[in-house]
Formats: sequence, C-alpha cells, structure tokens
Amino acid sequence: MSLEAVPREDRRPAPAPAAVPAPLAARARLLPALGAVYRAQLSRARVARIPLLFVATFQSVGIMVLMRGVVDGGSEARAVVAGSSVLVVAFVALNLLAQYFGQLRASGGLDHYATLPVPPAAVVLGAAAAYASFTVPGTVVTAVTGSMLFQLPMGHLWILAAVVPLSGAALAGLGAALGLLAPRQELATLCGQLGMSAALLLGVLPAERMPAVVSYARDLLPSTYGVEALARSFDTRPDWLAVLADLGVCAGVGVISLAAATWAYRRAAVR
Repeated sequence: MSLEAVPREDRRPAPAPAAVPAPLAARARLLPALGAVYRAQLSRARVARIPLLFVATFQSVGIMVLMRGVVDGGSEARAVVAGSSVLVVAFVALNLLAQYFGQLRASGGLDHYATLPVPPAAVVLGAAAAYASFTVPGTVVTAVTGSMLFQLPMGHLWILAAVVPLSGAALAGLGAALGLLAPRQELATLCGQLGMSAALLLGVLPAERMPAVVSYARDLLPSTYGVEALARSFDTRPDWLAVLADLGVCAGVGVISLAAATWAYRRAAVR
C-alpha cells in the first residue's frame, strides 16, 4: 500500500512514553545516621570548643579554690567537688548546645538537616553526644583536682563513666530544647546562661545550707542527681543503691529531655 493511501491522521508519530520518576533513596536508619552526625559535629566543633572547654574547667577549679576557704571537709566538701565537676558538663552540654541550636535555627541551618534523609532523633542525639564528649577531660581534671584539694578518696572516681554521659544526656537534651524553642537567638543564649547559672548555684553550694524553697528547685534540676551520685561515691562505704537510684533518675530525665528536644526539632524544622 502506498503512502498516499494512508490517512493523514494515521501518519502522526507515536507518543513518547511517559517519564517515570526515579525512586527516592531509602531513609537512613537511626544508628548509622546517628554515627554520621556525631562524627561530623565532633570534627566541626573540635577546634572551636577546646578553648571554651578550658574556660569551663578553669571556672570549676576556681570555684573549688574559693570554696576551700569556707568549707573544711565532710559532706560539704563532697558536694562542692561533685557540683563543680558536673558544672563542666552543664557549661558545655546545656549552655553551648542551647546557643548552637539557637544559632542554627536563626541562620536557617535547620533547612539543611531537613533535606537530609536522616531521622530527627539522629540530628539531636548526634549533636548532643558530640557536645557531651567534650566534657569528659574537663570533668576528670576537675574531680581529681578537687579530690586532692579537699583530701577526698579517689578510689571510686570510675563512677564518672556513668555520671558524665547520663548527666550530659539530660542537660544536652534540655539545652537543645531551649535553643530550638526560643523564638530568637538572643533568647536561646539567655536561657542557656540561666540554666548554667542554676547548675552553678544549686549544684555547687551544699544542699544543707539552702532554704527549703530553694532545695525544691534543686530537685527539679536534671544535673542534681548526677551531683548526688558523684558525691555519694566519695564516702568510705558508698551506698550503691542510692547511687544507682540517682543515676536511674538522671537516665530517665535524659530520655525525657532528649525526646522533648527531638519534638522541638521537628517543630522548628517545619516552620
């Protein structure tokens, strides 16, 4: 059959097949994403945070030297050394993390993390773990220096291996939540400073010298239970059940505060 015999409408080219969108990449699992965020945060903040960690350690050691003039020993000395050691954790995990997330939200850095296929919990936990890791050397130096200054036994300082991560988790979650919920970066910095001041006043000063109303506020501070656990370890025969109870409360508060920080991250990322 000749081409002239074919109807004109049948001479049109066949339509091209519709383009099929490429499948999206699978969402990263929590643990691998957490490890990636942790390593990225650790390498990024290593140079900038080391001077601040020195400041936090020097501040805590200076507080113990000042308190040495008014505290001779006993339970008050144990409270001062334990509170000053945990104060290093509060300075980094609470104060600096609140400033970091406040700056991240103000500069639009949350948009970068929102485009990545990582769970929100991995971002919060990775940043919190990285900042808490910087507190380990300063906390150990402060605890050893305070033990020598007040002549306290150092045989149970291994308890720092539990006090630092549990207190760091509780305070880091609180700091991240404050930074993410604050409407302005300046307010996030202010909240972080107020939180660290509360950890200083309520954690370092001996509890028996505080008014009853202030002692109630002390019980609401997450770092208090880490301070109590470390202070009990300086006893000749520590009450390990009480130590475990304090660490358990600290762990429970850490889970709640990190969950609140994850919720705050989702809330801030979608705005």
